[in-house]
Amino acid sequence: PPPSRKQLTCVSVFSVQVWSGACCWCVKKLPTRFIKEGCHKIAGFPGVIGCIDGTHIPIIAPSVNEGDYVNRKSFHSINVQIIYDAANIITNVEAKWPGSVHDSQIFRECTLSTKFGHGEFTGYLLGDRGYPCLPYLLTPYPDPEPGPQQRYNLANCRTRARVEMTIGMLKARFQCLQRLRVTPERACDIIVACVILHNIATIRGEHCPSEPNISSDPNHEHPDPPTDIQDGRAVRDTICHNHFL
Repeated sequence: PPPSRKQLTCVSVFSVQVWSGACCWCVKKLPTRFIKEGCHKIAGFPGVIGCIDGTHIPIIAPSVNEGDYVNRKSFHSINVQIIYDAANIITNVEAKWPGSVHDSQIFRECTLSTKFGHGEFTGYLLGDRGYPCLPYLLTPYPDPEPGPQQRYNLANCRTRARVEMTIGMLKARFQCLQRLRVTPERACDIIVACVILHNIATIRGEHCPSEPNISSDPNHEHPDPPTDIQDGRAVRDTICHNHFL
């Protein structure tokens, strides 16, 4: 049966304490080479070490800084950044930002972005148009020309579709994520706990209790995409012409 909120609250205290170790443990169990191979098998996109997306987890209106948590859809939420691999393992989660904060700002200010910028990882993240195109975070062409650019976009989108599947699996396993009736701080703890338990269940091969919804998240739209970075566009063009001619 699905875990109760009380059970999740108890496990979240432990989960937050061990989260960084749990994340490293998952990466060690599945080296970067295998992550790249798994992502490449989906649609032929080279060098991918993760796909990134955000999802809004609804919460009740907080008593402090209430307006910060109102997102573009006019409900209160935590905007959660998730990075996954081809096996539906969540390799990184950023669960601390109010719903009004844009995806691109969350990534820009997270520790992982700094590590990518310093060249600590060899490979790329794939993201949607909610992110700027960077040398290490590749997004679709906004107006693709027929041929290589369209094929690049198709491979990018097909690979990223696994993000939506992973998020759907997470929410199917933990129905409490449909709306958390706790403080924002406790909500963030519970979200991280759910992510860790999702990874454990996925590694053990446990099935979702219900069919995950893999359609696009209607609560996560990007009407004002950020401006692409020139170096990012150059890397995107190189991959497009080297692999999708």
